[in-house]
Amino acid sequence: MKTEFVAGRLDVKSFAQAAASFSGEDALAAYERLAQEAQGPLEGLTVNWTARGELRPGAGGGNEAWLHLQARARLPLVCQRCMNPVDAEVSTDRWFRFAADEATAAALDDETEEDVLVLSSEFDLQALVEDELLMELPLVPRHETCPVEIKRAAADPDFDEASAAKPGPFAALASLRLGKSG
Repeated sequence: MKTEFVAGRLDVKSFAQAAASFSGEDALAAYERLAQEAQGPLEGLTVNWTARGELRPGAGGGNEAWLHLQARARLPLVCQRCMNPVDAEVSTDRWFRFAADEATAAALDDETEEDVLVLSSEFDLQALVEDELLMELPLVPRHETCPVEIKRAAADPDFDEASAAKPGPFAALASLRLGKSG
C-alpha cells in the first residue's frame, strides 16, 4: 500500500522513512506572502517545488529525518534602476534536518551549519517553500541591461528656471544697502 503525503500536513518522519518524494506546481496566488511581493498580474504564475525525504544516521546512534527541498518561481517585480517591470527568477535548493523538539533543534542549530527544524506529523511544507523563496527575493530587483535609457541627471530644468527667476532671500537687503549709500 502506497502512503499518500499531503504538502500542507506532511508527516516528516513517515516521509523520511519511506524515502518518499513528491512535487507540486501551485498557483503563485496560493502563497499569500510571496504573491504580495509581486508587482503585476498573478495569472499563469506558478511555484514549482520538489521534496524528498531520507533517514540518515544520527550522532546518538538513531536515524534522523532529513528533507531536501527544491523550489522555484518567477515573480514580476519593479526594476529599481529603470522603474520598469522585471521578471525575477527565485529558487532554492536546501537540505533540512529534523529534531525531536524545540530544545534539541535549538542546540543542534547552534552546533551545526545545517538548517534544523522540529519534527512534526503535520508539517506545513508549503509554508517552508514560501519562506525559502521569500528569503531568495533580490534585495534590489533590476534588469541585467535595462530596456530603456536611464536618466542619470538629478537636475530638473523647470526647477532650475524657477529658481533663477526668483530673487534670493538677501536681494532685498542688498538693494536697501545700495539705496542708503548713494
